[in-house]
Amino acid sequence: MTSDEVRKLYDYNKWANRRIVECCRPIDSSAFTKNLGNSFSSLRDTLAHIIGAEWVWLERWQRRSPKKLLASEEFPDLATIETRWAEIERGQDTFLAKLTDELMGDRIAYQNFKGETWTYALGAMLQHVVNHSTYHRGQVVTMVRQSGGKPLSTDYLLYFDATT
Repeated sequence: MTSDEVRKLYDYNKWANRRIVECCRPIDSSAFTKNLGNSFSSLRDTLAHIIGAEWVWLERWQRRSPKKLLASEEFPDLATIETRWAEIERGQDTFLAKLTDELMGDRIAYQNFKGETWTYALGAMLQHVVNHSTYHRGQVVTMVRQSGGKPLSTDYLLYFDATT
């Protein structure tokens, strides 16, 4: 992938994240935090996980190794999720604005939460984050349906239809 293609992929990621938040708006607060038996028990916890992972990887790209994810309890409602997500997206935008094709091959080492050291090419890390978020947005879709809501499609090609 080129750096321009990565920036486009992250534009898609922001678009998809905003759509998934939008379909959570009609969900009442008790349903938002209700345990639905998923990987991350509730809509709130799943969204907090996506945010946390996007933040952790942003830190890792900058050669910092956070020791833990953001706690879902930091996000009592959708408004706090949106506020924090916007901050993370601004950080991603700032980082990606400086990204070059040459930097995509840079190998970055970090320590995971267990203290293990891993090293990957920056380009692979960048792709991983969007893939990870896509996986968990799919879980959110199911949880929105379980909560009586109506999910919105976040298909990549739909993004192109909506933005071109």
